Order: sequence, then C-alpha cells, then structure tokens
Amino acid sequence: MPTNPNTPTAKPPVTIFGPDFPFPFDDWIAHPAGLGTLPKERHGEEVAIVGAGMAGMVAAYELMKMGLKPVIYEASKMGGRLRSQVFEGTKDVVAELGGMRFPVSSTAFYHYVDMLGLKSAPFPNPLTPASPSTVIDLEGKTYYAEKLADLPAMFREVAKAWAQALEDSAQFTPVQDAIRARDVATLKRLWNALIPKWDDRTFYDFVASSEAFAKLSFRHRELFGQVGFGTGGWDSDFPNSMLEILRVVMTQCDDHQRLIVGGADQVPHGLWRHAPATLTHWPAGMTLEKLHSGATKPGVAKIARAVSGKLAVTDYWGTTREYAAVLTTCQSWLLTTQIACEESLFSHKLWMALDRTRYMQSSKTFVMVDRPFWNDKDPETGRDVMSMTLTDRLTRGTYLFDNGPDKPAAICLSYAWMSDALKMLPQPVEKRVKLALDALQKIYPKVDIASHIIGDPICVSWEADPHFLGAFKGALPGHYRYNQRMYAHFMQDDFPAAQKGIFIAGDDVSWTPAWVEGAVQTSLNAVWGILHQLGGKTHADNPGPGDVFAELGPIALSD
Repeated sequence: MPTNPNTPTAKPPVTIFGPDFPFPFDDWIAHPAGLGTLPKERHGEEVAIVGAGMAGMVAAYELMKMGLKPVIYEASKMGGRLRSQVFEGTKDVVAELGGMRFPVSSTAFYHYVDMLGLKSAPFPNPLTPASPSTVIDLEGKTYYAEKLADLPAMFREVAKAWAQALEDSAQFTPVQDAIRARDVATLKRLWNALIPKWDDRTFYDFVASSEAFAKLSFRHRELFGQVGFGTGGWDSDFPNSMLEILRVVMTQCDDHQRLIVGGADQVPHGLWRHAPATLTHWPAGMTLEKLHSGATKPGVAKIARAVSGKLAVTDYWGTTREYAAVLTTCQSWLLTTQIACEESLFSHKLWMALDRTRYMQSSKTFVMVDRPFWNDKDPETGRDVMSMTLTDRLTRGTYLFDNGPDKPAAICLSYAWMSDALKMLPQPVEKRVKLALDALQKIYPKVDIASHIIGDPICVSWEADPHFLGAFKGALPGHYRYNQRMYAHFMQDDFPAAQKGIFIAGDDVSWTPAWVEGAVQTSLNAVWGILHQLGGKTHADNPGPGDVFAELGPIALSD
C-alpha cells in the first residue's frame, strides 16, 4: 500500500516493477500526456482484439481512447479468468473461480480498479488479520493458530530457512530494495546475474540445495511444500523454474493480497462500460459497449494473411473482417487447438515458445452457507469452530468469505493445483462437494458443515475448459528463452512483413503468470506495438515500453 509521505523512514512500496523489464507501467498509464497519438487518417480504424479477459479489455479501452475502433471477439465469457459467479438468488455472495486475490504491488491493475471506483478488502489468507484463525492439518495432526507464534517451532524454523535461503542464494533484499527505489541499473545488474544461475534449476532444487534448509530435516522441506508461507503450500510449484518463484516473492505477489468486493470480473466489465474522461476522435461518453452495439463479436475460428496484406479474422459463423493489427490475448495453446492460425504469422522459434508453454491445472469447489458459522466459538476450547484451513488432504486450501453476521456467506471448500486438481477433474459437482466435506469432517469432527449449505455448489476445472486448457502458465527449467521470445514479440521493426501486425498478450506472455498484473502489462506492451504499427507515437514526456525496450528489455540468453 502507499507509504505515508510524512514518515521520513518509510520505505517506498514494492511494486511489480520488473525485474525482467523494469518499466513503470503504472506511471505510463497515469501520465496526463496520455499513451500516444495516431495520424488522423487512422482515427476510427478497426483493430481486432481476440479475447475479452483483462488483457483484451485493457488494450481495447486504451486503443479506443487513442481514436481507434477495437473490435472484440469473445468465445466464452467476458472477463476470461476473472470469472466471478454469483450464487443464485443473491447479489453479493460470490464464487471467484479464477483470479481472486490481488497483491497491492499490482499497481497497473489497481489503476483501473481505482478508476472504476471499485472497492477492495483484505483477502482471508492464512495467518493474516483477514483470517481470525488458521488451522493447519498435516499427517492427521491439527494445529490451531491465530499467529505464527502459536504454531510449533518447526513452522517458524521453516519460515526462517526460507527467508535465509532467499538472501543467501538470490540477493533477495538488494533486489527488492532496487525494486522499491526503481533503481533500474542496480536491478538489472542483480537480476540479470540470477537468470543464468536459476533458469535451469527447479524450485525444489533451490530449497533442497540451500544451506539454510540443509541444516534441517526432510520433514521441514515437506512442511514447506504442504503449507508454505504467505498464500499456502508451494509443492505444486516445486517442478517450476526457480526464476518464476523469485519473481513472485521479490515483487510481493504472495503478500498483502486483496479481493475485489462484489467480484473481480467487475474490472473487465467496468472497462466495457466506462466512458473515458479524455477521448480522441470519438464523441464524449463513448464506451466499448456502445462501439460494439452492446455485444462482442463471436469467437475467432481463423486468423490468416489476406491478399490485401492485412490480417483476416474469421469468426465462428464464417464472417471475415480484415485488420491492419490483431491482438490475441487467449492462452497460447488456443492458437493451435481452437484457432486456425496461419503458421507463417509467427516465426518457428516463437511457435516453439507458444506450443511449449506449460499450463498448470487448477480446481475450485465453492458452496454457499446460511451464515458465517465459523465465527461461533467452541464452548470447550473458546476457539473458532472452523478456520481458514491448509491440509495435505484432498481439499488442500479452504477459504472462508464472510459477508456480515447472519448473512449468507461462501466457502471455497477446496482450492487445489496440479495433481490435486486432477483428482477432482472426472468428478461431478456433487461428488466434489462430498469429497471435500468428508476431508473437512476429519479435521472438524464436531462441525456439521453440510447443514449450513444452501443453494447449489459452484465448481471449476480450468484444464477441462476448451477455451483455456489450464489455469495459468508454470514455466519449467530452461523456459526463460521461450518467455523472452513471447514477451519481446511486440517489438516488430525487424520482423519480416509476413509476421508484422499480429500481437500477443496475457499473463502467460508475461513474466508473472497467474497474476493479473502480467496480463495488464503485456496488454500495454501490445498497445504500444499497435500504436507504432499504425504510425503513431508517444509523447516526449511519456515514452512507452517500446521506446525504451532496447535499453531496459530482458536479456536474451544464447541458443
């Protein structure tokens, strides 16, 4: 959160400023000069946006402000993986099936949250004030805690070892201090040295080979994997490249998280309906909704190079329109499975990166309950009868969402990733709920959770959705080169003509998959790319990401 300017000793906040590309996206979009201007003959020209998730809506909104006419195609639901489903019969009991916790370091994302006047509240993560109590259940033993000090010493030893490993092997404090100060030179020097060191090594390798954990037992590493610190267990990420984890912790993605009151999908839906205060070409009051006469175009079936040299986009029903620029914000696998994307539009090296992107599975099971009964006290112990729960059982993470005393509330019975999510994949909704309730009954034998359930459960398995095929990217060791190719793709001056004009964006293109800030930042990169493609330019006082990319861009490792 913003520091108090009247407190001289207060440190600047940590933001998702790099570390791979330390460009101030938050400052760029807030600058009074705007993001750029286009030649007048381009005003009103159509550009295609494939996907109405956060990346697509940010790009469409900013391009509309410049005077272009974004044409948004959506195959599923507006919002993408910001999917908030309201329980039947209610207005404010929400199941967040996709993104649900947003770190305050996501300053470009919060620019739009604040612009839309939306409210946020602390997310009920373990051992945070938003969760009055936390229960950790491992190997049949249950631990109740209201703060870390309430847990056995082994938990504190793990927390200390993790912090020490980050300092010893990853220059954690110096890197984070450079992020706080937005000291680009120092940040690039430190981070660029870590890239070749940790790209080829897994998260588990980092933990197991660290001197701090070497002093402890296997049980400590197992404990770290099962419950972790911050947002929960880390073992689903153990096979990932350590660089991916370093980015998360150094930019505090795993800390100080908030939820969007009323549902996160209000952000993309809000951008659809919001009339910018400043507009080029369009009359005052223009919105994306009005430009589209109230509805997006159908999903895209094909993208190809037309005889005219433009890009031809064909929708599900066979209608083809041509554009000078196309932005695809769908997950990269969909460019080979759902969309017939002409192979010559991307280089073979980029196709390798797009196809080798690895997505992680994720499942959630929500129920609505009559009231936040977990605030009741056990008469024998004086403790909360139920708590935010981390366990090695099927449920893994159970989160409690309170809407006020005696009001309907929501429980995320299970939030699981990877193999734990796959265990739920073939199960129908009722079986998922039963499995979760059976697991929680072993932890809370005196609590009849089922007696409080009202309405119908809501579930999701992102890997089963043909429009997603997974929840989010999880880069494996050696994938830095793939990510660098994807991220730098918006810089197209040196591309052959056949590959110009089509852009990619989304959290899977970013360096911070699973975090909405990555979707926003890559979307803004694409906005600059489209502006540049169409002959526009940024203001001298507000250079864009492409203007400084040669100087600040991520290093390219040799092949």
